[in-house]
Amino acid sequence: MMLKKRVFTWSVALIVPLMVVAACVVQRSPVTGTNRAYGYSWEEEKKLGAQADQQIQQQYGVYQNEELLNYVKNVGQSVLQVSHMRREGTQEKYRETEFHFRVLNSPIVNAFALPGGYVYVTRGLLSHIENEAQLAVVLGHEIGHVAARHASQRAFEQKIGQIALLGGAIAGQEIFGLPGQSILDLGGAAAQLLFLQYSRDDERESDRLGVEYSAMKNYRASEGAEFFGVLERMSERSGQSIPSFLQTHPDPGERAKTIPELARQWEQKGYNLTITDTEEYMNTIDGMVYGDNPREGFTRGGTFYHPDLKFQFPYPTDWTLVNQATQVVIFNKNQDAVMVLKIDAEAESPRTSVVSFTAQQGITVLSQSETSSDGLNAYEATASATMQGGEELRLYVFAVEYDGNIYRFVTYTTAAQFDSYKTDFVNSTNNFRELNDPEILNIRPVRLHIRRADRAATFKSFLPDNLPMDITAEEVAIANQVGLDDTIEEGTFLKIPVQ
Repeated sequence: MMLKKRVFTWSVALIVPLMVVAACVVQRSPVTGTNRAYGYSWEEEKKLGAQADQQIQQQYGVYQNEELLNYVKNVGQSVLQVSHMRREGTQEKYRETEFHFRVLNSPIVNAFALPGGYVYVTRGLLSHIENEAQLAVVLGHEIGHVAARHASQRAFEQKIGQIALLGGAIAGQEIFGLPGQSILDLGGAAAQLLFLQYSRDDERESDRLGVEYSAMKNYRASEGAEFFGVLERMSERSGQSIPSFLQTHPDPGERAKTIPELARQWEQKGYNLTITDTEEYMNTIDGMVYGDNPREGFTRGGTFYHPDLKFQFPYPTDWTLVNQATQVVIFNKNQDAVMVLKIDAEAESPRTSVVSFTAQQGITVLSQSETSSDGLNAYEATASATMQGGEELRLYVFAVEYDGNIYRFVTYTTAAQFDSYKTDFVNSTNNFRELNDPEILNIRPVRLHIRRADRAATFKSFLPDNLPMDITAEEVAIANQVGLDDTIEEGTFLKIPVQ
């Protein structure tokens, strides 16, 4: 958690969906060159993408490694140059659209694009890719979504009432109904753009375009199949679900088969698909943070620790904690009791933080008072609010001043269940305290160490006896696109997590 300022909006009714489809726009497709109906004009798509881009960067955080970022940008721009967005005969408004390639500071294996030229990959995805050719296919796939204007097509197909309902559901994620971990608390444009999920036909078209664009740059586009094989293994692991960006995609096994077939078609057209650039790719990701960065917060034994901000607090061990760039969200199994922690950058004191929050329309304060947490100045309030539909919520709001910041917890459940959860709420918030354990304060993130195999042996023989931060040997094997018992040839690049 790299806590920074974010606006917490309470009422679903106060959030107006940005994406309301009032009429269709007929424009020429950059991919087909024919006219078709879209939910938005290209200028509107660019504006919505720019708005959502700011939310995405704020929510996830951008990975701070200029060399890695420039590398991804260069590969993306190279693939973009042969895409439909830059071809002769393509309308000027498309050819002049600037594209932005970003690396997000998230361990989740994910890639996605927003309308108007915004393409994202996470460091989690980069840790599971083996070479530049695979990266080119992924970036080409996302460029394909933008070029084909898939989001605007899906928006056109939605009815106005459906869009409004969708907007309300997304806005309500921070209030109730929690949470899609990958896009938790994305309001407005970002959430609605991401919730307009592509169809399987959209995904198949983007697969085709990703292979086409990478093949035209002479990348070994068939390598993309290996990456989708990784995703299939991830989805098959016990207790794991398919990564969020694959939920509406074709089956990974299907893609592992069709992508090489698509690549062969481009070879038959005379393209020399030989570039993999494994060594350059591996050198670039050497030292990249792998998995969750404990410096930005981690859990152990029912306690959340934040070494960089030097605080800790307990939470119920049977609850789920989601640590994000701007907040920490904790919720119970039934997802009907929630705790949200943020830094209130606008408040001057714990009291002003709580009072300003509870002064929002629709909230009624039942009690409030000065208090303390491990000797730190704090303020608390109990309040009620009525959701759309008439259900009453009960809130416990707690703010504490520590090390120059005001930390505010907003906890809530239904009024009927508040008494049963209040002990959990109070125990977590009122035990927020300074972190002074030297071992935890000095903890280091896990990073990828790139090495070459010095012998021919099974993959598991190259792993240390004790992997850091509860990382399993199977997870590392998947990241290397091999099996634990696969024989690794001498000289093969290996990605080993070290701390």
